Amino acid sequence: MNAPHDFPIRSAQVARRTAETDIDVRVVVDGSGRSAIATGIGFLDHMLDQVARHGLLDLDVTAKGDLHIDAHHTVEDIGITLGQAVRQALGDKRGIRRYGHAYVPLDEALSRVVLDLSGRPGLEFHVPFARALVGTFDVDLIHEFFQGFANHALVTMHVDNLRGDNAHHQAETVFKAFARAMRMACERDPRIAGAVPSTKGSL
Repeated sequence: MNAPHDFPIRSAQVARRTAETDIDVRVVVDGSGRSAIATGIGFLDHMLDQVARHGLLDLDVTAKGDLHIDAHHTVEDIGITLGQAVRQALGDKRGIRRYGHAYVPLDEALSRVVLDLSGRPGLEFHVPFARALVGTFDVDLIHEFFQGFANHALVTMHVDNLRGDNAHHQAETVFKAFARAMRMACERDPRIAGAVPSTKGSL
C-alpha cells in the first residue's frame, strides 16, 4: 500500500547491539500513530507512545539494556537508534518540508520544539525540570535521548520548556512538541514537486 499520490511508504528498521544494550527500532514515517514499545523503562515507553501518536509515525521499539546499573545507556541508545532509523527512512529527503515547529501545552506546562532536517546535527536543550525524578526516571536522560537522536538523525533541534511546575508535564510537552514538529518537517510539500529543499541540492 502506498501513501497518497502513490509515493512510496518511508520506513526503516535498525538494530543496535552493544555490550550495554540490545535494541531494535522500526519506524514508518508515513504511519498512522500505531506503536509497540517495550524498553523496560515505563516512563520512556509512555513518551515514545506520545511520539508515535502525535507524530503519526508507526513505531516499534524493543530494548534490553543494563538497567541493573541505571537507565542511561538504554535511553541514550534508543535515541541513537531511532535517529538512525528516521535518517534512513527519509532517504535523500526529496519533497519534504524540512522545517518543523510546534508549541504544546499540558495544564501549566508549555514547550516549544523547532527543528531542521538539515543534515547537520545540533541540539539546544533548555528544560529547567521542576524536580530530578519522575517516579524513578531521571529527567537528565531526556537530554541524552534527544542528543543521541539529533546526532544520528542529523537534525538541528531547539527544545525549550517555556513554563511548567510539574516535571511529568514538562517532559510530556517536550515529547509531544517534538512529535508534532517532526510530523511537519517530514511531510511532503506538493509545491516543491520532489525537489530537495536546499540551495545546495542535498541535505
